[in-house]
Amino acid sequence: MPPMPRVVVLAAVALALAGCGIASGDERITLKVLAASSLTEAFEELGTAYGAAEKNTTVRFEFAGSQELAMDVDEREPADVLATADRATMDTVAGKVTGRRAFAYNTLTIAVAPGNPKHVQGLASLADRRLRVVLGGPIVPVGRYAAQVLARAAVTVRPRSEESDARTVLTRVRTGEADAGIVYVTDMRSAGISASSVPIPAQQNVTATYFAAAVRSGAHDPAAKAFVAWLGSPTAKAILRKYGFPTP
Repeated sequence: MPPMPRVVVLAAVALALAGCGIASGDERITLKVLAASSLTEAFEELGTAYGAAEKNTTVRFEFAGSQELAMDVDEREPADVLATADRATMDTVAGKVTGRRAFAYNTLTIAVAPGNPKHVQGLASLADRRLRVVLGGPIVPVGRYAAQVLARAAVTVRPRSEESDARTVLTRVRTGEADAGIVYVTDMRSAGISASSVPIPAQQNVTATYFAAAVRSGAHDPAAKAFVAWLGSPTAKAILRKYGFPTP
C-alpha cells in the first residue's frame, strides 16, 4: 500500500536566543524541521509555545517516517533539523548532522478496533493467521521496535502489510483494513474513539528513544542548534510529557 502523504505544518516559531546570533531586528528566517510522524501533535504545540516567546523565525515542520526523512537529509534535500524515533535511523546520517541529543522516550502498544472485537489478549494473539496484523517495515523505527518486542515474547507474526510509519499502521486499524497493529503508546491519543489499545507488558516492551540533530548542510546552523537545545528546556519537556513522551 502506498505510504500516507506527509503532513506539513507551518508555525510561527522564534529562535532569537541571546548570544546566538540567530535573527535580529526585523530579519526573519524560516527553519525547516523534519520530524517523525509520531511527534506531530507534540511538535505542533511546541511550535506554538516557542513562537509565543520569540518573533523573528518561522519553523516549517514536515512529518513523515524517520527513515524517509533521513533519506532526504542523505540526499541533501533542504532541511535544518532532523528528529527521528530511534538512534539507528539517526546513525544512517551521522556524518551529515551535528549536536544530536536524545529528547524524548516512548513505548509500544497494540492498536485494535474499538472495543477489541477480535479479543486480542496480547502479543501471542498476533500469531493467529486469521487476524489481519499490520506492522512497520523492517527499516522503520516502529517496525524495528515491534520486531524486538515480538522476539522478547517469542511470537512470530506474518503481517498483511508493512507500513512506512506508526501513524499509517494505526490508520489501517482505524479504517478497518487491519484487525491489529503495533504502534507507539502516544499514537493512541490521536485515535480517539476510533481505536482501542491492548497493553504490552513491561517485560516484553521496549523503550523507544527520540533523537534530534542539526543538519550540517542547513542554511541556518545557529538557529538549528538552538532549536535542538531548546527541546531539552523545561517548557519543551512539559509539553512532551503532556503528550505522553517521557523525557531525559
